[in-house]
Amino acid sequence: MAHPLTQVGRSATRLDGQAKVSGAMRYAADIERPGMIWGKCLRSPYAHARIRSIDTAAAKKIGGVFAVLTADDLPPRLVGRRLKDMPVLAQQIVRFIGERVAVVAAQTPEIAEEALSRIVVDYEEMKSVHGPIEAMTAEAAIVHENLRSYEILHLPLPDIPNVHSHVQSVFGDVAQGFQESELIFEQTFTTPRVHHGYLEPHAVVVDIEASGRILVWCPAKGPYVTRSHLAEWLDLPEEKICFQISPVGGDFGGKASLMDIPLCYSVAKTTGRPVKMIMSYSEELTAANPRHPAQITIKSGLKRDGRLWAREVRAIFNSGAYAGFKNSDTVNLPGVRHGAGAYFIPHLKINAFSVYTNCVPSGIMRAPGEAQMLFAVESHTDFLAAQMKMDPIEFRYLNLLKRGDLLPYGVRLEDDKARQLLKRVAAKIGWNGARKRQPYVGQGLAFCIREIGIGEANIEVGLKDDGRVYLVTTVPDTGTGSHTIFRQIAAETLGVDADDVEIVMGTTDYFPTDVAVAASRVTYLAGQASQKAASGLYDLLLNEAAEAFRCLVETLRIGKSVLRNGAKQRISFAELAARAASAGRKLQVKANFQIQERGGTACFFAQAAKIKVDPETGKVNILKMLSAHDTGTVINPLTYQGQ
Repeated sequence: MAHPLTQVGRSATRLDGQAKVSGAMRYAADIERPGMIWGKCLRSPYAHARIRSIDTAAAKKIGGVFAVLTADDLPPRLVGRRLKDMPVLAQQIVRFIGERVAVVAAQTPEIAEEALSRIVVDYEEMKSVHGPIEAMTAEAAIVHENLRSYEILHLPLPDIPNVHSHVQSVFGDVAQGFQESELIFEQTFTTPRVHHGYLEPHAVVVDIEASGRILVWCPAKGPYVTRSHLAEWLDLPEEKICFQISPVGGDFGGKASLMDIPLCYSVAKTTGRPVKMIMSYSEELTAANPRHPAQITIKSGLKRDGRLWAREVRAIFNSGAYAGFKNSDTVNLPGVRHGAGAYFIPHLKINAFSVYTNCVPSGIMRAPGEAQMLFAVESHTDFLAAQMKMDPIEFRYLNLLKRGDLLPYGVRLEDDKARQLLKRVAAKIGWNGARKRQPYVGQGLAFCIREIGIGEANIEVGLKDDGRVYLVTTVPDTGTGSHTIFRQIAAETLGVDADDVEIVMGTTDYFPTDVAVAASRVTYLAGQASQKAASGLYDLLLNEAAEAFRCLVETLRIGKSVLRNGAKQRISFAELAARAASAGRKLQVKANFQIQERGGTACFFAQAAKIKVDPETGKVNILKMLSAHDTGTVINPLTYQGQ
């Protein structure tokens, strides 16, 4: 018989809550190092221009300026998460307003800004292109003349100007599906560029030790991946670089790139001093890595009874000036695979194009490509229901994925939770059919599917000398409360209170790798690693106590940091730690958990609303708003609600 859960399932206190609300939390921008100076970037005022010359002489003469660097002072290697197409500083050509042209190192930010104003750049403005549709025409300016020479561009490119990635997915026979369809409808949707809106801007501190070891503080959501990219650009072993895991003041996908780290290193190397760089909010909005604008065309074929039978999707994403912020092997947006939404369509074709323009480079934001695609799919779904004169709920229910249907990544769905969830949403929101609607009252619903990401995670759980449980992680907490979740899981396994588990932040020296915060996978991967490590420690404790009591492990019980053998014998965690230490043993366990293939389990979600409009003023009143989620065990209810 399973024991009732005491730690998992309760709203344990957020580990980081007090430090955040009191201002005591130290983010990357708060780090101070002896002798530290500041770095600032000069940025292009042009969307597309050739750099004829850069004169830095006047800037270098200012008191308090330690260095002024241009592309000529840096390694020529390009950077990027998959496609290496971005220079650290512009090399001969600038491709968007806000591109980095030079960097200044100075005693204070104010002196650095003054030095930037003294740098003289002679530009030759060139023809630019800003929309992806225009960029794909023969008359458009070419953003990257040498695209085919870039590193890690192993995919075939279509003969379309400025297209750096074309991905096609086909299920069934789309031509046949449209022939068999009795009704065909087509719509086009557009979505805008969106900045992530995190409160903490990009910031970095680099300090190079006398040994040459490089210390980095930055809000990286994936420290190990970011370290590997930096090591690659520097042509150094990863072991020479150590990322200190910093709290992340909001991420939403936007803090996975190198951003200013190579520049900060270059200035630190040149000056021999620690360097700090912080992007202003103006720089964030003009030169970070926002969500891709998109144009999505959906053509759907249906049977007269309302069944979806065929679909063709054409998604065109505005990549901006560089594609290096994208992390997929295809250098495209993986969310396009959801062109069918949460519905079964026997015949489906999806074409996705990522296109260079002279805009700010687009990057990853909350389920890359999914938000754009699902907005189009669900808007189109409502349109189709109206054309078929069906209630939107009924139309969705008829077409929802069911057990055994093929998912976008090639495996079959293992449950029928989509239909259960839709029924509950309709009941909870008080959905009224077309005949029962009230004047000026509207209702709407969106439904989607999402899978859990794959990868691996590492955790260490052990006892300190005083018997307290500690947990070592190198997963940054981006504000989601993941560290609180880890200790709840470990506490549940070990029979202690979550508040008694101390979280210890490791560095990238501690584990060979760890999970990056992405793809809804942190709790799934690092949570299971926490449980695995805690279970390993549990076994060590049982064995240590059994040896002390000279009894069988099966007779022992654990709880409240004590092991008991019957009613008379007890030994505390502190005593076990001391006993093990005296024998040269450590009560600690490192655990690795990994999943490399997606299974047939998926999560379904719905958002429903009922509103009333005042016909005289146009004021919209929300009568009811409902979020519904197909989740597993809720580990922390308060954190779950916050998400």
